[in-house]
Amino acid sequence: MKLYPESAPVQLEFDKIKHLLAEHCKTAYAKNKAEHLRIHTKKDFIELELQQSNEYKLLLQHAQYFPNDFTLNIEKDLKLLGIPGAALGGEQFMQVRKLCESTEHVFRWFDNERRTAYPALAKVIEDTYYEKVIIELIDIVLDEYGNVKDSASPELQRIRMSLYRKRNELRRMFEKVLSRLTKAGYTADIDESFSNGRRVVAVFSEHKRQVKGILHGESDSRKTAYIEPEETIELNNEVFSLENEESKEVQRVLRELTAKLSVYSSLLMVYLKVAGEFDFIRAKGRLAIDVSGNYPNLLDKAIVDLKDAYHPLLLLYNRQASKPTVPVNITLDDDKRILIISGPNAGGKTVTMKTIGLNQMMLQSGLLVPVNPVSQMGIFRQLFIHIGDTQSIEFELSTYSSHLLHMKHFIENANGKTMFFIDELGSGSDPNLGGAFAEVILEELARRHSFGIVTTHYLNLKIMANHTKGIVNGAMAFDEKNLQPLYRLMVGKPGSSYTFSIAERIGLPQHLINRAKKLVDEDHFRLDKLLNNTEQDLQKLNKEQKELQRLLQENERLKKEMEVVLDKERHRQQIELVKHQNKITEERINYLKDMDRRLKQIVAGWRKAEDKEEVIRQIQDLLFRKKEQVVNNKLAQKAEKKYQETAAEITVGMKVKMKRNHQVGEVKEIRGKRAVVQIGLLPMSVELKDLVAVEEKIVVT
Repeated sequence: MKLYPESAPVQLEFDKIKHLLAEHCKTAYAKNKAEHLRIHTKKDFIELELQQSNEYKLLLQHAQYFPNDFTLNIEKDLKLLGIPGAALGGEQFMQVRKLCESTEHVFRWFDNERRTAYPALAKVIEDTYYEKVIIELIDIVLDEYGNVKDSASPELQRIRMSLYRKRNELRRMFEKVLSRLTKAGYTADIDESFSNGRRVVAVFSEHKRQVKGILHGESDSRKTAYIEPEETIELNNEVFSLENEESKEVQRVLRELTAKLSVYSSLLMVYLKVAGEFDFIRAKGRLAIDVSGNYPNLLDKAIVDLKDAYHPLLLLYNRQASKPTVPVNITLDDDKRILIISGPNAGGKTVTMKTIGLNQMMLQSGLLVPVNPVSQMGIFRQLFIHIGDTQSIEFELSTYSSHLLHMKHFIENANGKTMFFIDELGSGSDPNLGGAFAEVILEELARRHSFGIVTTHYLNLKIMANHTKGIVNGAMAFDEKNLQPLYRLMVGKPGSSYTFSIAERIGLPQHLINRAKKLVDEDHFRLDKLLNNTEQDLQKLNKEQKELQRLLQENERLKKEMEVVLDKERHRQQIELVKHQNKITEERINYLKDMDRRLKQIVAGWRKAEDKEEVIRQIQDLLFRKKEQVVNNKLAQKAEKKYQETAAEITVGMKVKMKRNHQVGEVKEIRGKRAVVQIGLLPMSVELKDLVAVEEKIVVT
C-alpha cells in the first residue's frame, strides 16, 4: 500500500500496533517481521494471512497445544554449516537437532484431520518436507549433551582408551608420590593442584629443594610452591599428547559431520523460517485475543462497511481503566464515498477517523481487527492522511500553505482505490475563503471516486454534502444538557458545534454571548440552532426507540417464561395422572397379592379343618365378596332412584329397604325383633335393625 505522508503509520498509531505484536514474538525472525510489517494489496495474500491468524486464535481460545516451541536464533550457525571446511561445535549441533525435532513435531501434528481443519496453517509447511536423516547423523556422532561419542570413529575410540589407561596410571603414581611427601611433612594444606593442565604437588616453600621435579610457580604469599614430581613428568607428557590427539580427532569428526549435513543447510534454513512463521502467526493470534480481533468479510473492491468497530489501542486503554468504549458503525460504498463529520471539539471526530484508518491498515497487514465479523472491508491501494498542524519552519511554510500542499498531492494522486482522512479541512485561513477551497477540494476528490472521511466546522461543507453526489453528512452525538460528548457517530445529518451552548453552560457572561450572537449571520445562527435542536430530538428519539426495543425484548422474555411455566404445569398434571393410574394399579396388585396369600392359607388349613363347610364359606366370602359389593352398589343406585328413606317406625304393610343389600320389599309380619319381608315372591326373615322404612319418590312432570 502506498502511504502519504511517510509519517502516516505514526499518525494512525500503526507503529504502536507493530510494537504490541513484536512483544508477543519469541523468535528473531518473527520480531523482525513484526517490526517491518508490510501492508499488502493482494486479496489472496491478505486472505491467507487473516485465515492463519484466525485459525491460531481458535487454537489459543480452545487451549489446544501447537508444537512451535523452537525459539533459538541459529541462522549464523546454519550459514556456517553451508561453508566448505567449516566445523560446528557439539552445542551448535544440539541446537540444530532441536530445530529438526521441533519440525518433526509440527509435521506429526498436521495429520489428515488437522490439515482439513486448519488449511491456512498447513500452508506454511506445504512446500517443504521432514528429513529424519539429519537427526540420525547427529545421534551417531554426539550424545544427548553434545559431546562426541567414543564410537564416532575407531581412532577416537583408541585414543580415549589409551587416555583412560594413562590417566589411571598417572593417578596411581601421583597418589604414591603424594603419600610419600605427606609422610615427610613437605605438603601444604591443599596437597595438590593443577597448573597449565598438569597435575602438581603443593609443598611448603622451605622444602621445595627436597622435592625433585619441575617448579610451576608459587602462591602470592610465597609460602607454597607447586611442583610437578619427576616420577609423573613422562606420564603427564603422554597424557597431554593424547589429549591433543583427542582434540584433533574430535575436530576432524565434527568437520566430517558438518560436511555431511552441509547438503541440508538450505532445508534447515527452511525449518528455521517455518518455526519463525508459526511464532509470528501465534503472535498475531495473541494480539487478536488482546484487542478482541475478528475476521470480517474481505472484498476485492473499495468498500467500508463496519459494524461495532473499535479503536484497538483505545479499547485496551479503556479496558485497563474499566471504562466502556463506544463502537463505530459506518458504511462507505459507491453511493456514499465521502463522509463529512461535524460536531463539537473533543467529541470523537478524530478518534473515529483513526479507528477506520488503523483497522484498514491492520486488515491489509493480515491482522484481525476489532469489528463485528459480519462487517465488510475492502482493499485500498493508497492511504492519504492529513491530521494536525503541519507547518514547516524548514521550508518556510505556514499551516495553511502546508495544508494546501498536502491537498495538492491528494487531488493529483487520488483514485477509486484511495482512502483519505482530512482533519479540519480548510482550517488555518479565512473561514469564507478556506471554506470555498475546502468545497472545491471535496468536489474534486468525489469526482475521482476516492473514499474518505473529513472533519470540519464549516457550515458550507455541511450544506454541500446534502446536494453533492457521493458525499454524506455525519455528526458526533453530544449531550447538551450535561455538556458531555457521547462518542457515537450518527450518519445522515450534520452536527452542531454547540458553540453558544457550551459558552452558556460554562458560565460566560450572558451579555457577551448575546453580543456574539448579534455578530453572527442570522441565517447561520438559525441553521446552527436548528441543527442543535434536530440532533437533540434525534437523540431523544433514539433513546425512546431503544427503550421500546427493550420493552419488546422484555415482553418476549416474559412470553417465553410464561410458555415455560405452562409447559411445566401441563407436565405436572400429566405426572399426577400417571401417579393416580399407578396408585390404582398398585392397589390392584396389593389386592391380588393379599388374595393369593389368603387362598394359600385356606388351602394349607383345609386338611386340618373339621368343619369343611366353614372353609368353603370362607372361600366364597373371599372370592365373591367384591362381586357382591359391585351388585350391592348397583342395587343401591337403583333403590335411590325410586325410593327415599324415612324416619317412620316400621309396621306391617310398609315398604322397607334392607341395609345390607339395598333390596326393597313389603313387611308381612313382625315377630319380636324380627320381621318377615316379602321381596318379590320370596319371604325373608330379617332383623328390624337391618331395615329402614322407605317411600316412593314423587316424580314431578
